[in-house]
Amino acid sequence: MKVALPVMSENLEDQMNRTFGRAQKFMIYETDNDTFEIVDNIQNLNAAQGAGIQSAKNVAQSGAKALICENCGPKAFQVLTAAGVEIYIAGAGKVSDLIEKFKKGELKTSGGANVQGHWL
Repeated sequence: MKVALPVMSENLEDQMNRTFGRAQKFMIYETDNDTFEIVDNIQNLNAAQGAGIQSAKNVAQSGAKALICENCGPKAFQVLTAAGVEIYIAGAGKVSDLIEKFKKGELKTSGGANVQGHWL
């Protein structure tokens, strides 16, 4: 299964990016063979609005079926769920640790957005 995480680098030992919509890039991790690719999200770093929606579209287009993130707003949540992407809200942590928690079933799916918008 492909799992997306917002990241700042291609290093599995780095911390997950705390933002979703304005993340620099997404790591698309393939749990079946423990490989990953990086999807650039730089166009949304300075977007005046709509960064969450566009980032959600990037994740959906990558083929990811799950997203691990710290925060997800209502518009991004709607786009992701409409595309069949399950959202897992996790606290801060190393990318490798979060992937392991996901593989072990230790992360729970989110029932909805956990922030109201980008200003929170």
